[in-house]
Amino acid sequence: MVIALFRHGLTEENKRKAYLGWNDSPLCPESKRIGTRKRYDHYFSSDLQRCKTTVKLLFPNNDLTVLQELREMNFGEWEGKTYDDLKEDKLYQKWLSDPLFSSPPGGESFQTFTKRVDTGWKFISQHIISGNHNSGAIVTHGGVIRYLLSKFAPEQRDFWSWQTSHNQGYELRFDCEGLRRGERCISLLEVPLMANENG
Repeated sequence: MVIALFRHGLTEENKRKAYLGWNDSPLCPESKRIGTRKRYDHYFSSDLQRCKTTVKLLFPNNDLTVLQELREMNFGEWEGKTYDDLKEDKLYQKWLSDPLFSSPPGGESFQTFTKRVDTGWKFISQHIISGNHNSGAIVTHGGVIRYLLSKFAPEQRDFWSWQTSHNQGYELRFDCEGLRRGERCISLLEVPLMANENG
């Protein structure tokens, strides 16, 4: 069984290197040309517009389930701000040095974020198993993908060591019982995205 993870296309706020969690931002023009020949039995997306737009670009005419649980971490008062905007802020410095045990003001802690994503993953894996599907694809955010890879990739690596490009996804391959029990996948494959000549 395959569950693929794709990050939404590059947005204008991503270009500025601004924190973009629950706020939204339109895709850059170059992101509207991405595509893939890969197809899956069912599709899941964060409810934020940048993800839903990316699903339409990558997988037109799809069978889509939208889940709020797949949102990026909520950065609270730091949404839309850059490192340069925040670097003198003491709370921000503390969060940078210890992101697992401090949180943005008005935002989510790492524990709240991961608990929410775990709920979404449980729904998705049960949906795939109970629907007798062999595959599913998730279009979500960089932090969500990092967390899922740190938890389910065959090689154990920490959250920050995973790269989550806008131009590449990952396919996690499970045996059915392993997916049901929440075990690590048996193999991991990178899936490069290509420029869509029609886009």
